[in-house]
Amino acid sequence: MAAWLDSALPQDCPRNEDLTMARLADADKVGKGGMTLTSPAFEAGGILDPSFTADEEDAVAPPLEWTAPPVGTQELVLLVEDASSSPPTTHWAVWGLAGQRGKLLEGEAPPRVGKNGKGNSEWLLPNMEQGDGVHHYVFQLFALDLPLTLMPGATAQELRSAMEGHVTAVAALTAIYQPIPDEEVEAFDGDEFE
Repeated sequence: MAAWLDSALPQDCPRNEDLTMARLADADKVGKGGMTLTSPAFEAGGILDPSFTADEEDAVAPPLEWTAPPVGTQELVLLVEDASSSPPTTHWAVWGLAGQRGKLLEGEAPPRVGKNGKGNSEWLLPNMEQGDGVHHYVFQLFALDLPLTLMPGATAQELRSAMEGHVTAVAALTAIYQPIPDEEVEAFDGDEFE
């Protein structure tokens, strides 16, 4: 296992060697040029609000923001994977993002979206059974040295293949989620996760 993942992921996050960043990046690419990925909806290592999971109707993808990538970046790719599953389940595969500082608003449709772990081209809502443990979702932003020519609807594997050898920097943001116990769902008022 790549030891450098210890500096890129929170201590409690599984060091899944099949994460895309573990396969396509290395220690020198983490945060290169000061590139970071954050969300106004949760802190690094924090809890995903139910509005981004299957616990709520009309749930959407969370908002994300990133700083400028290294000079020469042609395109940004966002992959969200569940590091607690083996192999990691792809929850979002996004590309076509401009190689500059930017953001995705809550529920915003990205330029290009590929197939998630269920074969749909959308944000795959975290959805687990009662009694499942905590799952760790790794939001990975990759800077590439060339623009991708993939059409929307490509598989995550096709996306990874197109990225191979072209990743110049990576930033990661992790969030956790576990199902709300049935007895708490009705009482939930939203304030608990803010």
